[in-house]
Amino acid sequence: MKDFIEFKNVTKTYFIGDEKYNALDGISFKIPKGEFVVILGPSGAGKSTLLNLLGGMDQATSGNIIIDGENIEKYNANEMSEYRAENVGFIFQFYNILPTLTVLENVEIVKDIVKRPRSAKNILKDVGLEKHLTKFPNQLSGGEQQRVSIARAIAKNPKILLCDEPTGALDSKTGVEVLKLLKKCCDANNGENTVVIVTHNALIAEIADRVIRIKNGQIDSVVENKKPKNIDEVVW
Repeated sequence: MKDFIEFKNVTKTYFIGDEKYNALDGISFKIPKGEFVVILGPSGAGKSTLLNLLGGMDQATSGNIIIDGENIEKYNANEMSEYRAENVGFIFQFYNILPTLTVLENVEIVKDIVKRPRSAKNILKDVGLEKHLTKFPNQLSGGEQQRVSIARAIAKNPKILLCDEPTGALDSKTGVEVLKLLKKCCDANNGENTVVIVTHNALIAEIADRVIRIKNGQIDSVVENKKPKNIDEVVW
């Protein structure tokens, strides 16, 4: 399958006072289109920095990031904004949904951002929230709020779904249901969707097509999983 994401010798440097710190230090890897990918590593390894670069929320200090044949590191501010809007869906650990909007409004908000949004009502039905359209976030459980977050990301109809510890704030049973939903997103659209999950939970790696391990800002290993487990086969 054709490579969809490629990092080429990417470094991200921060300065703390006079001290230089490489959050990522010359990393390179490739991800084919349509894969369910898990990025593993301890806190401070560089996982979130990688996700921010991939999502266009930050830019590399050096190196190239190729997405679907385009070097996004050469984008200007307007091009990067369009890339984020049209190509990337974000799912965060703590949901980041708006407390003053209803479930439906939280998902419909993407129609003001993207050119070809999907139907908010249809997606909310897909994630099992069709009976909660008029509720506010504080009337939902943690798992339901995460489903709103996922629905909002899917509504953008993105090429890449980026997930930062999407099950970190959930109990194991609810976390499994969220992972099933994310896997379903990856398998939808004729295999065109790519899902990247950043986590420290090694169990999630068992269901991934590819596992990228990061340590101290460098790639420790990249392993293609020829026979990923079904989510129900994993002992959570």
